[in-house]
Amino acid sequence: MLPRHIARACPRHRRGRATPNARAPHPYDERMIAAQRRRLILAALRGDGAVSIAALVEQLQSSAVTVRRDLDLLADEGLLDRTHGGAVLRSSSRESSYAEKLSQALAEKTAIAARAAAGVRDGDSIALGPGTTTELLAKALVGRMGLRVVTNSLLVAETFTASPENEVVVVGGELRHSIRAVVGGTAVQQLAGLRADTVFLSGNGLTADFGLSTPALPVADADRALAAGAERVVALVDRTKVGVRSSVLTVPTTRLDTLVTDGGADAGELDALRAAGVAVDVVSA
Repeated sequence: MLPRHIARACPRHRRGRATPNARAPHPYDERMIAAQRRRLILAALRGDGAVSIAALVEQLQSSAVTVRRDLDLLADEGLLDRTHGGAVLRSSSRESSYAEKLSQALAEKTAIAARAAAGVRDGDSIALGPGTTTELLAKALVGRMGLRVVTNSLLVAETFTASPENEVVVVGGELRHSIRAVVGGTAVQQLAGLRADTVFLSGNGLTADFGLSTPALPVADADRALAAGAERVVALVDRTKVGVRSSVLTVPTTRLDTLVTDGGADAGELDALRAAGVAVDVVSA
């Protein structure tokens, strides 16, 4: 039989009292766990350009409430942009380098460019703005005949040097190194005098309540001039940019005719764009 003083102690332990050797979690441990989660979130963003709450819940084995709180804190620190259902790398405060842009969602951009190219016929007059997706579109069009291409992108122009069957008009102006394109007053004036059936534009963000946007005013001016000279405006925007609003409006939603994007784009934002009158073409990467 147990001694009486031990027998009296046992019920207290059964009612949930801590044993002398038990240690309560230290607040520092929870801070370390939170810091580790946020490092993993940022690593996923840098690798893929965008993350969803559902995927992070599974990856981090955390609740959706915890993941949302982490994303909100990282957004407050200026490290990402929140979207409906997830987040993307921050693009509104600075213009990413061309290499950074090219590495993000490359498979999706390639599929978007291929779908856009399928709608271009020999003999069409088109305009291509600067960007990684429009450069991929140019590569998909080099085998065409009789195109008239207007552009301010040096990379688009360089791509068509292998295609002498097509006429390419390149405007002059001030070189913007980050996008390998010319901008500024001279470029805008020259673009204002050129016409195209369809203009293909990219950007840093697209939302239904704002439109296509970029962080750089000179880039926005040139893109608007390209759009002004076209009968039809097509936005080539991958999932990392749908639902993101950058700081400078390029083309308002009311001026957009078609969006070509990929299946990873936020469904709610796509529905809002459709409701605003934009034809949405979703491709599989």
